[in-house]
Amino acid sequence: MSLQFNVPTPLEYFASLVREGGNQQETIPLLEAAACIAQDAYPLLDVQQVLDEVDQLQVRLARTIEPSAEPMRRLTALNQFFFSDLGFSGNLNNYYDTDNSYLNVVLRSRRGIPISLAVLWLELAQSVNLRAHGISFPGHFLVKVQLPEGQVVIDPTSGRSLSREDLSERLETFVVDSRNASDGSLRDLAEYLRSASPRQILVRMLRNLKEIHRAEGDWQRLIDVQSRLIALLPEAWSEWRDRGFAHVERGHMVDAISDLETYLAHEGESVDAEAIQELLLRLRESQS
Repeated sequence: MSLQFNVPTPLEYFASLVREGGNQQETIPLLEAAACIAQDAYPLLDVQQVLDEVDQLQVRLARTIEPSAEPMRRLTALNQFFFSDLGFSGNLNNYYDTDNSYLNVVLRSRRGIPISLAVLWLELAQSVNLRAHGISFPGHFLVKVQLPEGQVVIDPTSGRSLSREDLSERLETFVVDSRNASDGSLRDLAEYLRSASPRQILVRMLRNLKEIHRAEGDWQRLIDVQSRLIALLPEAWSEWRDRGFAHVERGHMVDAISDLETYLAHEGESVDAEAIQELLLRLRESQS
């Protein structure tokens, strides 16, 4: 008797990693799920190899730190290792290259965008027992570490610690009406410094890629990204709509009709409902 094993597709593998676990606290393996995203561009990618490379970096980092080292000493050693010894930094010359979002490439090139660098930095930080989290800050993903002396917010492209003034200045660029008219101070900065969950980090990574693929008209890659977003956020109905639009561009009319019908079934009162209904009518006529 022969045994048959069904190897999951990259999307099925990703979906299994990010699936909700009942009412338990979310435990998505961020590094593994983030590494999987690159399989859309690199279908032969061995995700385990990426995980092994990061494991090796963790071992090297641990050798530089005394077990009894205080948190500030561990943070200093981490930044020395990540930014100086390994040379990780932002890819300022080619910021919108999709490779900046793929961890296998970032590990090789040592160049990335803030969020991909942050995923790697966070994995190393947590391996040396630092209380580190990502921050989905407007315009530029950040990381933070809770130390006995207080919270430190760091730019993951450089390792630079950011003061309250730095953060307020950055926030003003992206947040409309961020200043209180009475005293000119920035309101609720702490609201923008909340810890981002693994799911939120993955969504932001994918939406970065979504905008690049849409701008480039790379509809198949956009469909792949939309499918991952739907796996992460199955009730984000606008993602179903956007995947439907991409299917139209690719000529996948049956899939487009299915996605757009799903969108209307849940967002039938939306401002674009009438336009979607008209589009669906034309798509159905084209199939008859």
